[in-house]
Amino acid sequence: MPHLKIEYSAGLESRADMAELCQAAYQAMLKTGIFPKAGIRVRAYKADYAIVADGLPQNDFAALTLSVGAGRSTAQLKSAGDEIFAAVREALAQPLATTHFALSLEIRVINPDLSWKDTPIHARLSGQN
Repeated sequence: MPHLKIEYSAGLESRADMAELCQAAYQAMLKTGIFPKAGIRVRAYKADYAIVADGLPQNDFAALTLSVGAGRSTAQLKSAGDEIFAAVREALAQPLATTHFALSLEIRVINPDLSWKDTPIHARLSGQN
């Protein structure tokens, strides 16, 4: 279970290709080598209404939250976060070149006792890289 949720301001769509951003994040997640392909999910959600920083209409944001299952070390997650953040920064180079953009990534480890799953995709992809 590595699920990456990307929440972003509506104005970002005119400055970045969101499908490209999702693909860059997905590829970076695979590249880390610590997440099973069958568990990877990347989802992007536009915030129809948002006030960013000083409220200027040209301000945009992308806030990424990576939820992962327990069992990986802090060092592994830090390395994975660095890899994913670098890929996302590259995909968002244009808005990051302005003074009207905020980008963040947070990794959350989910308590396995409080998480339920039924995912036949794992069986289909078992043994594949």
